[in-house]
Amino acid sequence: MTHSHRTGAAARPGDPIATATASTGSTAGGPVPPVLEIHDAELSFGDRILWHDLSIDVAPGEFIAILGPNGTGKTSLLKVLLGQNRLASGRVRINGHEVRRGDRDLGYVPQQRGVDPHTPMRGRDLVRMGFDGHHWGTGWFNREKKRKVDALLAAVGATEYADAPIGTLSGGELQRLRIAQALSSDPKILLCDEPLLSLDMDKQRVVAELLDEQRRTRDTAVLFVTHEINPILPFVDRVLYIAGGHFLVGTPSEVMNTEALTRLYGSPVEVVEAGGRLIVVGGDMEANH
Repeated sequence: MTHSHRTGAAARPGDPIATATASTGSTAGGPVPPVLEIHDAELSFGDRILWHDLSIDVAPGEFIAILGPNGTGKTSLLKVLLGQNRLASGRVRINGHEVRRGDRDLGYVPQQRGVDPHTPMRGRDLVRMGFDGHHWGTGWFNREKKRKVDALLAAVGATEYADAPIGTLSGGELQRLRIAQALSSDPKILLCDEPLLSLDMDKQRVVAELLDEQRRTRDTAVLFVTHEINPILPFVDRVLYIAGGHFLVGTPSEVMNTEALTRLYGSPVEVVEAGGRLIVVGGDMEANH
């Protein structure tokens, strides 16, 4: 699977930023439509505008890293797609339809978080809820859905602890189960909100590789909110970097460089590669990306 991308112009302070549109590829029947279309979008809360004029098309199977400082609206963008936040202007289409709550075309992988060690729910129960959690109880779960749960557990490498109480599992094991749950509707897009947070480097690598494998085998697009691009850098097709109400879209090399980020922030920023890792330093911001 290959993708071709056109990159928008780097930011100038005070100016809206032109954005990239993914080439959606083609089949014998013609061009493949994007699974996500965001055009001229603005998100605001009261008088505060988080970002504006945001436009991006995302192709099937594309891996998009969403970066930026705290408070710039990265998670808020995911909430727009989930129907939890409403745009002030612009439009969004997901797999050809308008945003709607409970959309089966979307899978959601949350931040890693702990579970009460006394929680009796098993790993397979957590995955099972992804199919029809609002009908949880007896009677609805048939043999075919059990087969699908078993297949998802196998796909994420969680079969061996599928019947263990989730309160006894490690952070990495829980994230595998949450990915399986997110995949239960066979979504067109996986929304990942800092899913590597609080995981050690080995578990970060395992979870990142698992997401990459799933998007390649299922052609599922991934929107991955993160403060730390290094664990996912080998898999990223494009970066959406949001800062100060503006944004920049392009390949990692086009966005994660000194010139581009300096123009985006409107102040000096330096991007350094050290030991195979990207380090971004500038003004009052300093982060390993």
